[in-house]
This record gives sequence, structure tokens and C-alpha cells, in this order.
Amino acid sequence: MSSFSRYLPFVAAMALVVVASNILVQFPMQGNIGGLSLADVLTWGAFIYPFSFLVTDLANRRYGPAVARRIVFVGFMTAVVCSILVPPFLFRHGLIEFETSADRLVRIAAASGAAFLSAQLLDVTVFNRLRRQSWWRAPIVGTLVGSVFDTLVFFGVAFSAAFAFVGPSDGFALESAPLMGVFHVDAMRWVSWALGDLSVKLIIAVVALIPYRLLAARWSQPAAAAA
Repeated sequence: MSSFSRYLPFVAAMALVVVASNILVQFPMQGNIGGLSLADVLTWGAFIYPFSFLVTDLANRRYGPAVARRIVFVGFMTAVVCSILVPPFLFRHGLIEFETSADRLVRIAAASGAAFLSAQLLDVTVFNRLRRQSWWRAPIVGTLVGSVFDTLVFFGVAFSAAFAFVGPSDGFALESAPLMGVFHVDAMRWVSWALGDLSVKLIIAVVALIPYRLLAARWSQPAAAAA
């Protein structure tokens, strides 16, 4: 069996997660928890994207960091392409109400690509340093660190006024509103979006330990886990 054939399930899984999350991120989650409107802070994509860390960690556990990085680069290219192509496609077919301008799409793609690549590579590095410790330590620490970094980079580059040089800003995202829609502290809307997104990532990081354990238990550590 060729090397590519062995890695193909991870490549396919990563591409599927990235494509699905880029589609579902266009759709706010409806419902309320107390006074919190979920549509103000969450999209359905927030529940799918964190599984990209699971794919990376499983590839790292099975084949080592070099292969995991190759899987990450597949996800990176997919993320950039989807960020540019998915919103116009959904708008043309009447699935979303608002059209995103081309220059905003470029900024979102830059944010998505930078966040994905940097956070996933950080996860690979952290995982590899901890891989010989307790089975759960490498995936949970790597995913948590990567998730925080991913959130900071994506929402900062995509929405913060500090990154306006990348492309035009989203005026709605920069408006002040009660934090998370419920606290008596005002913050820019994108900050609430980031906190909602990060909260889901942290929860799924813990949940993902279950499939990680079930799958990784069948594999031995790679003989050489070179950084």
C-alpha cells in the first residue's frame, strides 16, 4: 500500500471537516439559554470545526508529526478555498441572505488560513512533546492550546479594527453590545462571537477524547516521532 493510500482517510476526514464547517458557519444556531440568544454568539460550524484537531491528533498518533503536518496543509488549502467560494455559492442559491463583498472574502480567507495553519501546527508541536505521557494529555493539551490560538487569530484578523489593512471591516461586528448579549459590560460584537466559539471548542475538546481513545488504543506509538 502506498504512503498516500495509508494517509488518505486522514486527508479525506480533514477536508470533510473543513468543508462542512465552512458551510455551517454561515448558519446561526437558533434558540435561547436564559437571556442569551444563541444566534448572537454561535453558528453550527462551531460544532464541526473543532474536530479538525481530532483528525490532526489521530494522524500524529498514528504516523507521527511529519505526516500530521501534511494533513494540516491539506486542511489549510481547503480552508482558504472554501472561505472564498462557499459564501457566494450559498448566496446565489438563496441559502443565505447576505452577500459578502470580494474584498471581505479575501480578509476572511486570510483569517481562516492563518488561524488554521498556525493553530494546527501548534497542536502538532504540543502533541508531539507530550505524546509519551498519559494517553489523554497530548490530545487535550494540544487541542486546548490550539483552540485558543485559533480563536484569537481568526477573530482578530477577520474582525478587529487593528487588522483593517488586510481588508475592509465588518461594521456590525465592530458595534458595541452587551457582552454575550447578557452581561452588563459592553464589548464589540466580534468579541462575543469569539467567546461563544471558544466555549464550544473547549467543550468538544473534552468530548473528542472519547473517539480519540477508541481509535488510538489500537495503534502503537510511531517508532520515530521526530519534530
